[in-house]
Amino acid sequence: MKPGPLWKVSTLTIPANEEAVADLLSTSLGQPASSYTDLKTGKTTVTVYLRRKPSLTEPGNHGLVVALERLQVRTRVRLKITRLREQDWANSWKRHFKPLEIGKSLLIQPGWSRRRPKPGQAVVTLDPGMSFGTGQHPTTAFCLSELVRLRDPKRKQSVLDVGTGSGILSICAAKLGYGPIHSLDVDPLSVKVARANARKNRVGRAIQFACQDFSRTPRRSAKRYSLVCANLIANLLLSEKERLLGNVEEGGHLVVAGILKEEFSAIRSAFTKVGFRPDRTRAQGEWRSGSFCRT
Repeated sequence: MKPGPLWKVSTLTIPANEEAVADLLSTSLGQPASSYTDLKTGKTTVTVYLRRKPSLTEPGNHGLVVALERLQVRTRVRLKITRLREQDWANSWKRHFKPLEIGKSLLIQPGWSRRRPKPGQAVVTLDPGMSFGTGQHPTTAFCLSELVRLRDPKRKQSVLDVGTGSGILSICAAKLGYGPIHSLDVDPLSVKVARANARKNRVGRAIQFACQDFSRTPRRSAKRYSLVCANLIANLLLSEKERLLGNVEEGGHLVVAGILKEEFSAIRSAFTKVGFRPDRTRAQGEWRSGSFCRT
């Protein structure tokens, strides 16, 4: 059977609005969004791929451009719809997404890659395009590097992944030997994609996924984790700092990402006051991510 066309719906934004735009496109068009940031221009393209041409006059899509304008992602919002042959879609991703190594312990690569892992290197396969999050973004890359750095093979370490997206952090944690692993996201489409990615990597049974709003979980959790990853915007991190503290065991770590450089000092100050000690930070582009240890 000859492959049919795909329809690419995309818009430009700035990295700070990437998650909000991706959530809006996913909700309106019914498919997970993917994103690609050009480090040279600083622009981010958020894209959804569909099997049929969308109509912006359909009930679910009405007002999409208006909603994008309200986010003020650009002075003028342009929603571009492009018809692609399936082979063109696949080849375009192959040009952009290359295997990603995190230290000597982890290799993340798309399904078409033929790179062989190094001895002892865990391999995670994620194909971009129909899922969101492949480790290329600086904030995700920092979280992955902390998963590798903090792994102690001599002891059992549990993980809570808040805002899992494609499930990349949970999947990598499972491959590195963490467990048990609990993974939350408020978006049901993200949870669906994350579960599929976990099954593809044969770690579906090692991760407990849940469609859940973290802000509605108990403030003092009965279960505490060795490592909590929270790739959330700064306002959410600040409002949920005590709840995050309540999920980290003594001596455990909280890894936070998705923070603009100018917002990080407020995050560091707030988290230090509630019982976290700054451990490591990294800045790349306009982002700064950090790792905190619970004292």
